[in-house]
Amino acid sequence: MEHIVFLTGRLAEASLRRVLGGMDALPFSWEVREIGLQVAALMTAEMIQRRVLAPLGADRMIVPGRCRGDMDALTRHYGIPVERGPEELKDLPRHFNRAAKPIDLTEYEVAIFAEIVDAPQLSVAQIVARAGVLAADGADVIDLGCLPETPFDHLVESVQALKAAGFAVSVDSINPDELLRGGRAGADYLLSLNLDTLWVADEVASTPVLIPRVPADEASLFEAVEAMQRRGRPFLADSILDPIPFGLTASIVRYHRLRERFPDAPIMMGVGNLTELTEADTSGINALLFGIAAELNVAAVLTTQVSAHARRAVREADWARRIMHAAARHQTLPKGMSGALMTVHAKHPFPDTPQEIEQVAAQVKDPNFRVQVSASGLHVYNRDGLRLGQGAFELWPQLKLEGDASHAFYMGVELAHAEIAWQLGKRYVQDQPLDWGCAVATDAGDLNTWCAPGSTMTSAKTGRARAAAAVSPTEPNDE
Repeated sequence: MEHIVFLTGRLAEASLRRVLGGMDALPFSWEVREIGLQVAALMTAEMIQRRVLAPLGADRMIVPGRCRGDMDALTRHYGIPVERGPEELKDLPRHFNRAAKPIDLTEYEVAIFAEIVDAPQLSVAQIVARAGVLAADGADVIDLGCLPETPFDHLVESVQALKAAGFAVSVDSINPDELLRGGRAGADYLLSLNLDTLWVADEVASTPVLIPRVPADEASLFEAVEAMQRRGRPFLADSILDPIPFGLTASIVRYHRLRERFPDAPIMMGVGNLTELTEADTSGINALLFGIAAELNVAAVLTTQVSAHARRAVREADWARRIMHAAARHQTLPKGMSGALMTVHAKHPFPDTPQEIEQVAAQVKDPNFRVQVSASGLHVYNRDGLRLGQGAFELWPQLKLEGDASHAFYMGVELAHAEIAWQLGKRYVQDQPLDWGCAVATDAGDLNTWCAPGSTMTSAKTGRARAAAAVSPTEPNDE
């Protein structure tokens, strides 16, 4: 049986032992080593090397999740794997459960078409710059949205510039002349053709997106699909997703009938009518729509991020397609894979009970304030005692910091974070920003932030070729 050594600080030692002791049927034996720190989060790789002798008989070492430093260097130093655990002790059971069942989030099937809706009003350089942002968020195809009654004199130049920069491009217009110009300039896709404008597809090599004459006219869409099949040409078929309350349910049924009629046809679904025209958090809307897309084996989704509340729509779509693909592939509920789409609430917001916080607070012998959040509110404690309140203004007079400006500022920020976390039901960790999932932009190196332990996630570019193929042949103070 594997033997694991867990490193911790004095304040967390008893809690760690309780959590480990309460886990049933563990496939490993364990021991806890307190390395002479009060707070486990202050632990660094360098401290560990100085303070911890080689753990004889251990097969693995797990350090606190917020431990800083190079785990690979520790692995080489001790000759056994050294890993970070979860940031919160209460998450250890889920950590080991997930690690035993890793879910790969690098794969997806749905290609994301991201529309630049005001392309005619932008310069070529601006269009290319916007495309770079959309692609970094996960877009596979840059869609140039043409505007009615608005000249797009630089359409050809825009398509060519995007292609030269390495982007796949679609042109989105109701004007056949603009579609022809875009196709002849080298656009990969044309949005959209109906039965009356299929002749455009015969003039250019671009892959057309087929739509009905009007959304309810399924027969004309079916006829257009059959015509393209007879020609042996690639295409995408879109039944048109209507907004609430103007036929959303009926339009979802139309997509289902399209799939039944053409089991192997590549389908596109435009989701902007829901994300843009519904005043609700788009992360949840995208999760639901990409779940439907996974069940219907949709090949591509067209999305926009025009409204301020939809400004993360492409990033959300990228996460949603990966999560829902994994759920469908593994025939499991879309749970426990990633918290990227849980932007407002947390699944386990309050890991500690008020009683457990009281036990820890009773051990503190220094003047530094600790802040924790439970279902009962905000707990602030130091050697002078424990205070409990439900808001920053309620607790502030009890801290007696009027003569310490820097400390007062710090505590004001922390209490504000804690109050927001308590009100929304989010996880709060002192000295850490609140986790807003994919609603807040992160560095490219942080793409693993919202993955469950044991799952894997790569950059937005990973899998792009797969998706395209689906729609086209072609040392701080130790104390």
